[in-house]
Amino acid sequence: MNIKIHRIALASLLSLALAGCANFQTKPEDAVAQRATARWQALIKGDMEAAYKFSSPGFRAVIDVAGFKGRTGIAGKWLDAQVNKVECDLLTRCRVVIRLEFSTLIPGRSKSKIDTGIDETWLLEEGQWWIFQRI
Repeated sequence: MNIKIHRIALASLLSLALAGCANFQTKPEDAVAQRATARWQALIKGDMEAAYKFSSPGFRAVIDVAGFKGRTGIAGKWLDAQVNKVECDLLTRCRVVIRLEFSTLIPGRSKSKIDTGIDETWLLEEGQWWIFQRI
């Protein structure tokens, strides 16, 4: 009788463990890369409201959408952005390297394309990854 109870208990625990494995989220690096890519897609489209939603709750508590739009514009047009690397040195902080291509809006140079790299910091807060921006 004891063996039957142990087998049932073991089978129950095993099924719970397997069900729990199915619920694990992706690696932090993958989640951050997806969010960084989605944010840059919004920026490239000029959808500042969508891009703003990737800002941390603390940032959004101080800077509204209009303030974000005013801070985010550049003297150029974003053309493409690729996540090149994501390194998470802490469970709650990742560094993202973005390859960014843009064209300038300087008269006479509007056809010039610039390819550069930028670093972003992403923080895990309230169960979600957010881009860190200075206030």
